[in-house]
Amino acid sequence: MLSAYVFDAYGTLFNVHAAIARHRAAAGPDADRFSEIWRTKQLEYSWTLTLAGHYIDFWTLTERALDFAFARVPSVDRALRGKLLEAYLTLDAFADARTALAALKTRGVRLAILSNGSPRMLAAAVEAGGFGGLLDTVLSVDSVRRYKPRPEVYALVTDALAVGPSGVAFVSSNRWDVMGAVSFGFKAYWVNRSRTPDEYTDLAPLREIPDLAALPGVDR
Repeated sequence: MLSAYVFDAYGTLFNVHAAIARHRAAAGPDADRFSEIWRTKQLEYSWTLTLAGHYIDFWTLTERALDFAFARVPSVDRALRGKLLEAYLTLDAFADARTALAALKTRGVRLAILSNGSPRMLAAAVEAGGFGGLLDTVLSVDSVRRYKPRPEVYALVTDALAVGPSGVAFVSSNRWDVMGAVSFGFKAYWVNRSRTPDEYTDLAPLREIPDLAALPGVDR
């Protein structure tokens, strides 16, 4: 057991496709494609802006990515925009998320979130998921105005928890995020829920797991 477990938020604890799932009937047959484009552009904007030396908060990027998805998939009614954004603030947590956090908490490890999300987004998601009493801290990239996988973002963890990188278990469903965490020196776990192929074999996680229930300290 390491002294701190740090979780990515979106895609790891919270289902990024839950917003469209709540309005699937209204969105129509292109709902899944629409949601994939929304998520892809949201991340793309964070990477390209960081590379260019600019920063726009994640909520604004989420809105812009949604507008792009509407433009690309005109079959989805733009009147859903407000409802989808409201749903994104309180995304459904994965079924294994709270159980995993609670199990680790009983073992005395410190728990944190490190996310691209803005403080407002994270506060709403944590409250909706009922995670508040389990977490020692919630860290947003907003404080350094750069996005993952920049090393300055992962340094937020070591600074906040006063622990070296090797003492941190970093948990993410995003392989590019795991790559950044491993590069920084964290012991990383890749939650490969969708069984996607590995893209960064030279920066491998400590373990690839199918869900949060398989984390050490949770699975036994």
